[in-house]
Amino acid sequence: MKSAHDLVTSAKALIREVPVTQAEDVIRNADVLLDVRETEEFAAGHIPGAVHASRGMLEFKLSSTPELSARDLKIVVYCKTSGRAALAARSLHDMGYLSVTSIGGGYDAWVAAGKPVAKPSLPAFE
Repeated sequence: MKSAHDLVTSAKALIREVPVTQAEDVIRNADVLLDVRETEEFAAGHIPGAVHASRGMLEFKLSSTPELSARDLKIVVYCKTSGRAALAARSLHDMGYLSVTSIGGGYDAWVAAGKPVAKPSLPAFE
């Protein structure tokens, strides 16, 4: 029986993953930046310009969003540390997307590198 770690390792062997030092260039050239973390994680902070699609709903959201149906879209995917992103990237390849890149180290590596973070602002009740 395979473990989650085995599945991630297998996925990483088949996908394109870039280190966080190259992430900004890849994002700049992408059509879509997908954050596949959970809703609470995204709300706590995310890479600017990211679209949220949790790993568990990714295939369903992409299948039901016409703007994301073109298989030649350049997609960059990330999660907290890169495991879920690797699985998501593999799934996107299986769906027929031709250009999918994962950010190695994920959001944690992005923050550790001092890169910008977007946080939704909450209304102030005064």
